[in-house]
Amino acid sequence: MESQPVIHVDARGLRCPLPVLRLRKAAEGMTGRVELLSEDPAAHADVPAFVRERGWTLVSRSDEGEVTRWLIDLG
Repeated sequence: MESQPVIHVDARGLRCPLPVLRLRKAAEGMTGRVELLSEDPAAHADVPAFVRERGWTLVSRSDEGEVTRWLIDLG
């Protein structure tokens, strides 16, 4: 089984709605997975909602200090 490509999106230091906008731009026309890094507390609600709206899958979320690492499967 081939591993899926991972697109890395560093949105640390950006506030709502920029982390989601960066995610959307990076994922446009892509398949595989996206790793999103964000420090914005609003992303805890925004990212899962955006992922659901797009029909993607939120694989994992981990908090590492002030940074949240999201792994999203684009399908």
